[in-house]
Amino acid sequence: MKITAQKVFVANVSRTNFVFVKLYTDEGYEGVGEATLEWKTKTVVSALEELERVLIGRDPFAVDAIIEQLHRDSYWRTGAVFRTALGATEAALLDIKGKALGVPVFELLGGKYRDRVQCYANHWFFGATTPDQYAENARKAVAMGYRALKWDPFDVADLEMDRKQRRQTIDIVAAVRDAVGPDVDLMLDVHGRLNVPTAIAMCRELAPYDLRWIEEPTPPESIDALVDVRAHSPVPIAAGERWFEPGKFLEALNKKAIDILQPDVSHAGGMGETKRISHMAHHHLIPVAPHNPVGPVMNAMTLHMSVAVPNFSIFETVSVDVPWRKELVNETLQFEDGAILAPTAPGLGVELIEEACARYPYAPYNVPLFDGSMNTSGVATGAATLSNAPKT
Repeated sequence: MKITAQKVFVANVSRTNFVFVKLYTDEGYEGVGEATLEWKTKTVVSALEELERVLIGRDPFAVDAIIEQLHRDSYWRTGAVFRTALGATEAALLDIKGKALGVPVFELLGGKYRDRVQCYANHWFFGATTPDQYAENARKAVAMGYRALKWDPFDVADLEMDRKQRRQTIDIVAAVRDAVGPDVDLMLDVHGRLNVPTAIAMCRELAPYDLRWIEEPTPPESIDALVDVRAHSPVPIAAGERWFEPGKFLEALNKKAIDILQPDVSHAGGMGETKRISHMAHHHLIPVAPHNPVGPVMNAMTLHMSVAVPNFSIFETVSVDVPWRKELVNETLQFEDGAILAPTAPGLGVELIEEACARYPYAPYNVPLFDGSMNTSGVATGAATLSNAPKT
């Protein structure tokens, strides 16, 4: 079997653009991967296009050899753009191999540790601006079957927060906790926007609300800053979505910077690399809760990796999104009691509908973290519950 062609597809989803790559073979097998890199769409598309000439004519079964060659021959071996392109390419190769062999991709990663993965909701808060609105949205998410919710209540925080901003954040968290009761896990995402003293202060003030974790409290560049925060925080600290070099994960583990590790299957360089990172964390007895807030193919990639590692903790899902997300792919996911069951279809178990992507062409978006639009950036007219949301 030989790879005969590659195509890249982009679909605007009203907050960023999904990027998919598809590989074709001379035996009719096709494989898909996702390279969505939030707010860096054109850059990652170019990176994928540069890999095409190396892939044509190769045997798609030689997954590790191809990925290692692409890594070696890139010369610039690191960076989120390159490693995201690499992760999507690996996924497309594994998708082809799984389909040809008639097995799910997790079997190619060593087999499954579990039959189901527990989920938490992201994006459930879209449209909320007041504590009461956050509380109402939280009740709706729990009614969908979720027993864990994550969101960013830190408004336009930029390193520091004044007293009004702090009180607003605390009021929102208090309202959500009161709305969902004590048995639902709550996780807060700071998106790396606080300095060390502010992060420590907020962790302490938010501790009474029994949080499962506070995520990326400080910018991702400094592991030492994260060490300082964790040493003084009564709330567990999660991080890792914006690390893409294995050495960065190892540094965080060795320095005891985190309680929960959150590698992004795409940005860290693929399912294979993320599994190796997860095993490093396992040696430190640190659980892994992979970053997964983007598209449906990425969702499948993350699911297969999550099934195949021993120290998986909880699975991130997008609970509401633009209504046309369902048009872009055919999925074969199954849910029970807020958990996704391990896939059974060969390959990734998700098929891209190529012509649908053309109906939603690329559109530019700014990062919504500092302009107050974080809670509305994903809302579109007719925003719908995803097909992969747990059913009650």
